[in-house]
Amino acid sequence: MYENWKAKALTPAEVVSLVKDQDNLYLHGAAAAPLELEAALCERTDLNGVHLYHIHIEGNAPFVNPQMREHFQSVSFFTGPNVRSAVNEGRADYLPVFLSDIPLLFRSGRVPLDVAVISLSLPDRHGFCSLGPSVEASLEAVKRARVVIAEINSRMPRTHGDSFVHLDQVDAYCIVDRPLPTHEPPSIDAVTRAIGEQIADMIEDGSTLQLGIGAIPTAVVSLLHEKNDLGIHSEMFSDGVVELMKSGVINNSQKTTHAGHSVTSFVSGSQTLFDFVDDNPAVEFYGSDYTNNVGLIASHNNMVAINSALEIDLSGQVCADSIGHTIYSGIGGQMDFIRGAALSKGGKAIIALPSTARDGTLSRIVSTLKPGAGVVTTRGHVHWIVTEHGAVDLHGHSLRERAEQLISIAHPDFRSQLRKEFAAQRHFVLSQPR
Repeated sequence: MYENWKAKALTPAEVVSLVKDQDNLYLHGAAAAPLELEAALCERTDLNGVHLYHIHIEGNAPFVNPQMREHFQSVSFFTGPNVRSAVNEGRADYLPVFLSDIPLLFRSGRVPLDVAVISLSLPDRHGFCSLGPSVEASLEAVKRARVVIAEINSRMPRTHGDSFVHLDQVDAYCIVDRPLPTHEPPSIDAVTRAIGEQIADMIEDGSTLQLGIGAIPTAVVSLLHEKNDLGIHSEMFSDGVVELMKSGVINNSQKTTHAGHSVTSFVSGSQTLFDFVDDNPAVEFYGSDYTNNVGLIASHNNMVAINSALEIDLSGQVCADSIGHTIYSGIGGQMDFIRGAALSKGGKAIIALPSTARDGTLSRIVSTLKPGAGVVTTRGHVHWIVTEHGAVDLHGHSLRERAEQLISIAHPDFRSQLRKEFAAQRHFVLSQPR
């Protein structure tokens, strides 16, 4: 029945002709960004007032170029480098939301969708295509949008789990043959390695891990080769997980749900990573409302969540999506996993960051957050904080105790000033370290 699917393919320009003025679009995220359809949309100078909703997407994001301002309004749920300037210059917008809640925005109609613009793998003989390395909120967008348009990419990996879209759900599609955007693993410097060592020492055999992308998660996974029976339940992961799965360190045998399977919502990394997840039943992809469900996360014993921050104040407030008023990234899944890991039997909720920024001239542990800073993890939710100088657990500790703990893992150059500032704020003097 679906043998002749190629005959129904259109050009990218014909596919995007289904988009109308004032439509609300959802763009497929991360490495699955529909780059050809994005380009075709930006060639349509007749369109006006189209809202493009998206998480971080790879590529150049031509829809935020200054000349596109009247045609498209980007609204990012997580602000990546390619739209960061546009957001902070007022040419695009940022919608702060937990990653777990994005599909619910579409399901409830709070963010009504007219069009879902997605990338798909080649269909199988039954007509089912895969969303490849990025399910996140895209599956829900397909279900809720009035119109679904797609580029079917012969190089898109076919992933397992709840990642399938049937050709009958797609109103129009083009066929492309291009590699997915890739990232090689980041380099690990001495500070990052020291943070990784602190965290690796905290991970027990049989733990289930949430890992993000970046130098710190890369450092952590590079130090886990002597561990046993680890599992993955994460909103995303990158290349380091591949080697640990191949070696058997990650075998998911101790997980309380999805035993034997690494569970994620999307992946981002090198071609090696995409090749690994292609048709691999050991890795399952689900929507972010499922992977980031706090109850499901908490159901795993020894759940270890590893997240990052831009700045932390001495009360434990974690700023992770902005530098003052300047939007840098997004809320993402930090709070979902921090809370889930905190509720897990034997779990550890970890925020990790270098103690300084700007080549050591600025402390990331501060007495007061910058004006406009976004508090992603509240001081009521925070548990473990890790820098290259140590690890402290703030949960159950007073403001005075928290300040003492955080100053102990701040860079030594800033500890004296932090004590003075805290004394001025709270009207008592911290004890000097022995």
